[in-house]
Amino acid sequence: MCTVNLNAQEEKPILPADSVSAEVDSLQTKAKIDTISSDSVKKKSIDAPIFYTANDSVVVFGDGTAIMYGASTVKYDNMELEASFIRCKMDSSLMYAAGTYDSVKGEYVGKPIFKDQGSTYETNEITYNFRTKKGFIRNVVTQQGEGYVVADKTKKTEDDIMMMRGGHYTTCDQHDCPHFHLQLSKAKVKSNKYVVTGPAYLVVGGVPLPLAIPFGYFPFTDSYSSGLIMPTYGDDQTRGLYLNGLGYYFAFNDYFDTEITSDLYTRGTWAVRLRSKYLKRYKYTGNVNINYREDVTGDKDMPDYTKATNFNIQWTHTQDAKANPYSTFSASVNFSTSGYNRSNINSYYNAALSSENTKSSSVSYTQRFPESAWSLNMTANLSQRTKDSTLAMTLPSFNATLSRVYPFKRKKSVGKERWYEKIYMSYTGSFQNSITCKEDYFLKSSFVNDWRNGIKHNVPIGASFTLFKYLNVSPSVTLTDRMYFQRIDQSWDDVSQKAVADTLKGFYNVFDFNASLSFSTKIYGFFIPSRKLFGDKIDRFRHVFTPTVSMSYHPDFGSQFWNYFGTYDKTTTNKEGQTTVESITYSRFANGIYGSASQGKQGALNFSLANNLEMKILNRKDTVGKNPYKVVSLIDNLSITGGYNFIADSMNWSNFNVNLRLKLPMNYTINVSGAFDPYMYTTTASGQHVRCNELYWNHGRFPHFLGTSTSFGYTFSNQTFKKLFGERDNKENNDQHGDHDDNHNHDHSSQNTNEDFNKTDIAWSLNFNYAIRYGSSTTWDERKNYYKMELTHNLSLSGSVKLGENWNVSASTSFDFKAKQLTTTTFNITRNLHCWNMSASFVPFGPYTSYNFHIGVNASILQDLKYDKNSTTSTNYTVNWW
Repeated sequence: MCTVNLNAQEEKPILPADSVSAEVDSLQTKAKIDTISSDSVKKKSIDAPIFYTANDSVVVFGDGTAIMYGASTVKYDNMELEASFIRCKMDSSLMYAAGTYDSVKGEYVGKPIFKDQGSTYETNEITYNFRTKKGFIRNVVTQQGEGYVVADKTKKTEDDIMMMRGGHYTTCDQHDCPHFHLQLSKAKVKSNKYVVTGPAYLVVGGVPLPLAIPFGYFPFTDSYSSGLIMPTYGDDQTRGLYLNGLGYYFAFNDYFDTEITSDLYTRGTWAVRLRSKYLKRYKYTGNVNINYREDVTGDKDMPDYTKATNFNIQWTHTQDAKANPYSTFSASVNFSTSGYNRSNINSYYNAALSSENTKSSSVSYTQRFPESAWSLNMTANLSQRTKDSTLAMTLPSFNATLSRVYPFKRKKSVGKERWYEKIYMSYTGSFQNSITCKEDYFLKSSFVNDWRNGIKHNVPIGASFTLFKYLNVSPSVTLTDRMYFQRIDQSWDDVSQKAVADTLKGFYNVFDFNASLSFSTKIYGFFIPSRKLFGDKIDRFRHVFTPTVSMSYHPDFGSQFWNYFGTYDKTTTNKEGQTTVESITYSRFANGIYGSASQGKQGALNFSLANNLEMKILNRKDTVGKNPYKVVSLIDNLSITGGYNFIADSMNWSNFNVNLRLKLPMNYTINVSGAFDPYMYTTTASGQHVRCNELYWNHGRFPHFLGTSTSFGYTFSNQTFKKLFGERDNKENNDQHGDHDDNHNHDHSSQNTNEDFNKTDIAWSLNFNYAIRYGSSTTWDERKNYYKMELTHNLSLSGSVKLGENWNVSASTSFDFKAKQLTTTTFNITRNLHCWNMSASFVPFGPYTSYNFHIGVNASILQDLKYDKNSTTSTNYTVNWW
């Protein structure tokens, strides 16, 4: 059964050359001798209809031969063939397809595209028997995984296996003329399953290299599959020959996998790594890395022999925001022994890892309740200081929080809001259990004696009122209660001449409170400059003055009434035999996890004077009159804060803090802050310089400036100057060319075609950051009677230049002006080689002087086809063909 669809066209393609036809005949003859058109095959009937169409014409002969011209298609069962010339013999079920030569384009067009069982093959010529599903293909191109297999002669069997000869394998998408390929003497291909090759050698840029393999195996899969992970090899001067990365990959399912690898060195160093990832869409994602290392350097029984055992655990878990809006669990764990980075050979030339001094880990769970102000949070924190092997752990930290509520607010408000309805309160309750110790003592620690724990309740109560329409009044009271299970009493031992601590178990409350009352308002002032001097450019200036005055009070919780502090008499005897007695006051809860109540009564007056200055100017860009003026910020904020303690017996004034914030063009902001000390210094009998109760202004001097610090940075790029000058240049070009009339447009465009050239737009960026600090030093100035001021500042630079489409160069450095030297400086170069990639980085000077070079194939299946070289003594040349 044949269905014919004819679409006549005026142009008829040229038939294939005679040489092609002759070759086809020979192929047909050979096929008849073998199995393609045997008598047994003729006896078999066609078990499915054959559909064929042609855009030009179909010629059917009496012997069952059909010839299709133009863009033709033949479909049989799961097979489909497209070509510009197809010849089909019904008696032998044999088809032949080829492209046709286009004399206008000077190339063959309509080359056959063969599809069978989900696989697609691009060919020059194909002879195929759709009964036996066997065929012979010339110059076939098929994609397998990330790569392409191209062969000159291919025999396709009925089980979809292709036997190839004279082909090559590459991951370059320019498969006809690839940047690199493996030249294959012969190969066996199972579509989307594997490629097995005989002897092959590497060809780069059309140049054969002396790198060959006796055989190769390339597996392909569209799903997860477990398998062996092949190692890299090399030589390290201190640890010997090595195999790194030998292991196995376990693909359990689509949501969870695990990789176990190992490193082996001939001088005794070995390591085991476990890496696992898990993912559940719209729920969570995370990964776990566990590393165990035993690093051995030097020879046994020699002075330079060292052996270090270390391990590292990393775990990250992130919950999807869509999973549960009321419950959140997250984890970020990075724990390792103190010597892990120092003994790990992979960290030697990594400045960030080698200089890492602290590590932190946290696991957190938060529970919120619908239509409730309550929320619960539980965390576990771990902080490590690798310098001295100290760790601080909090396990657990539990917090219950009540967000701000108005307890006296009516559910159904009628009329004006009552004053008591403005009263609000909130609550925070927490429990913590923590320890700080050395790594080797952690497992030996006592929960009762070494761990610190406690409970804390914090209840802020406040309100906000408006008096006389313009004055805002805000009273507040904060109640704090700390609950401990032990306290420390101290006494003086005359024999040992030291204080003796006695820990008492029990339940103790440390309660304190403070009250405050604040007043604030805003005062606006306007100034209109003289029109004779400024014209209409400046409309007016606006000054906003925001004064705030607050009073705070808390009693002396160091009195005997509260019993939070204790005293003992310290008795000392000097060399002359004179005995002195000194009364020492100490806090019984100084080691409490939440601290203790403050000692001393305080009644302070605090003030803040904030200023904002703006200028309203004429908007030149507005030509419609919609926004005739625009506002320019001159001083975004200038504030002065300070305080005075009425109850203190001396040194009542606090330091005066000044903050300045300026808004510059292009949305850039500068923040500068500083402090002034109103009290002078005096020198004690021992020669120490301390502050005394003498004010500078009582001696006709301004308060001492303690210093300031700020930093600012900016990023310049080619886009920066385009924004500044691009529109102007375009406008000038339009003005120059816009005056020509229509009669000259043709000539002008012709002239541009001959004289204009394409501008190369090089993408670049330069980021600089300048940090400066001017403050007190440790050197005393006898003449001015305070510590000398010193200036420290440094400049950091980083930038990148994209040289063309594939080159990228970046660098970073910083200069310390005080030390007069550059800090760590790095240079990085990357090159996209289409199907390859190259990168190089080096640190030219400093304690981490090093270099790294890498070139390799992008495709993951050939990830071991690479060359690595770095500044270590190791040889990292790697070419693996597994």
